This record gives sequence, structure tokens and C-alpha cells, in this order.
Amino acid sequence: MRAAVQHETGQDKLEVLDDVEAVGFGPGKVRIRIRTTGLCHSDLSAMNGVLPQPVPFVPGHEGAGEVVDVGDGVTGLAAGDRVLMCWLPACGSCPSCKRGQTHLCLAGFMNAGTPNFRRPGGDVFGFAGTGTFAEEVVVAANCAVPIPDDVPYEIAALIGCGVTTGLGAALNTAQVAAGSSVAVIGCGGVGISVIQGARVCGAARIVAVDPVPARREAALRFGATEAVAPEELDGAKAEFTGGEGFDYVFEVVGRSATARTAYETTRRGGTLCVVGAGAMDDTFRVNMFELFFDEKRILPSLYGGGDVLRSYERAIALWRAGRIDLEGLITHRVRLAEINDALDQMRSGTALRTCIEI
Repeated sequence: MRAAVQHETGQDKLEVLDDVEAVGFGPGKVRIRIRTTGLCHSDLSAMNGVLPQPVPFVPGHEGAGEVVDVGDGVTGLAAGDRVLMCWLPACGSCPSCKRGQTHLCLAGFMNAGTPNFRRPGGDVFGFAGTGTFAEEVVVAANCAVPIPDDVPYEIAALIGCGVTTGLGAALNTAQVAAGSSVAVIGCGGVGISVIQGARVCGAARIVAVDPVPARREAALRFGATEAVAPEELDGAKAEFTGGEGFDYVFEVVGRSATARTAYETTRRGGTLCVVGAGAMDDTFRVNMFELFFDEKRILPSLYGGGDVLRSYERAIALWRAGRIDLEGLITHRVRLAEINDALDQMRSGTALRTCIEI
């Protein structure tokens, strides 16, 4: 079958090969025919080494398709079922799951160390234990979440990561209050989803911050009340908050420099929500006096900070009701053979989300 493979960390191009085999099928597993996948910035971060990932590997974790086969012991799924890919499934029995913090379950991360593809030259890993830049993938059954018939594959794919992450940061983690002021630093697909989440929560002012003019324009279409370049943020803080700072600031870039800017843009007693996935050697610093004196809440948000299955259902309900726009997030469409075009679109900032048809 065909799959896009990264051979070495740091390579900026993927090679589309036709000699890849999905392996590992057996009890408790399902085989999925991928129909559509989105390109998430985390895929780029794995390619360039910001996020740890064994090589060679097949990127992609934001996918949807249909079940081809189910292994022994699998219940609730059958061949032909339409599903989205959950790259962080909950085991239901670990301490995090028992506390109700299923998004902190490590079972899914453990899958990342087991190859789920093979080529004539040896084993190939799937990013985050999945690898959706492939025609088929074998995953644990709890990675396959059934979707209603009225949800297109491309919409389901987005819900599988970026939409859930962004909406959840606003609704679950920060719990944005109605009438509040919000700034969102980084307005790609996840940042736009944060903006939509803040709008659903009833935020009165939502300021989008991004260096790319096209993304600022898009942010206004999705619910931002203002959109500024990074160098204009101080002026926006002065104009819209009287210099006090915003009630909520979301960092959706994954860098300590922008996290520090977000901290300084947050009012005393306000909330800084860190959504971007950064590198292990990039350290965010605050001094002990400001930490105590300013009483700003610093809240990291992993995968939207809530039960992902409930978050999927909520996203679908909001989409059906017209409260959020998911079709508009898809700005580009390519085939798997054109995957490197999609990578260039994301790096340049011209794409919010690129839909890759497998």
C-alpha cells in the first residue's frame, strides 16, 4: 500500500512509497482504511524533532476512514463502520482515567514505541501510534471512534485533533467566562478553533494575533473581534484593556518566547492557557515574585483538557447547530502524492487546514 514516510529526523520532505505494509493486526486491534486526513502542526514538529518520534515513521494523526476488519475480542465496531482516529485513547483503568482525567492517560503514548508499519527494509513507526498518511493503519480498537453518517470524513478528521484541542482549551481548560476579553496568539487551525470556542463561551472581545495577514483575515471570519500582528499586541492591550491585560490569553505556538509574551499580556488574576506543543529544551521562565504577586493562572491544555469522546460529541453538536464552522477551516485539498505541497502550505502560513485525500 501507499504511505508517506519520513526516513530521518530533520528532513523537510516526505517520500510517498508503495511498498509499506500495515502490521500488528490481531486481538483487540482494528484495521482502518484511511479516507481523509488533516495536516496538523504537530506532524511538522515530529518531522523536525521538536516532538520526540522514532524514525522512520509515517506522520499523520488527524484521520478518518472506515473499518476494514476487527480482531478477536473487539466489541462495538464492525467492518464498514465509519470512524475517526483518536491518537490519545483512554484505557479506562489507570489512575488518570479513574480520576476522570482521561486526556492524561499514557496508554496511547505507549503505542508510539511499537512499529505499526513495515517495509522490505525494516520496521516503520506511526506518529503518535497512528500514522494516517497511509492508505491503511492498524491501531488499538479504542483509537477508532464511530462517527454519525451525516459527518463527512474531512470534518471528522479535523475533530480528531485540531478542533478538539482548540475548542477544549477554551471550554474545558480555561472555561472562558461570558463577557470576558480574550487574546489568541497563533491563528492556524488550532488557534482558529480556540477563537470559535471563546465565541461559543460568550467572550465579548476576542483579539487574534498572528504574523500572517491571511490568517488574521480568517480569524475575523471565525469570530475574532479584532486581529493584529504580533508587533501590534501591546497597542491592542492598551486600547482594549486600558493596559491591564486580557482576562484570558491563549498561546497556540509552542514557544517559550510567545508564552512569555502571553504571560505579560494577561491581566493580574487572569488566565494564561498554553495550547502549543513545544520542545523539551525550550524553557518558559517566570520569577518567583511575579508568580506570587500577579496571581496569574498558568494552565497547560493537552488535547483540549477534557474527556475526548465527550469533546467529539460536543464538537459535532455545535457544528450541526451552526455554532462553529468546520468546513471553512479547510482551505486547501491535495492528494497523498502531493503531501509535500501541503507541508509547504502549512509552513508558509497560507493554510489553516489542508485536507489530504488518501
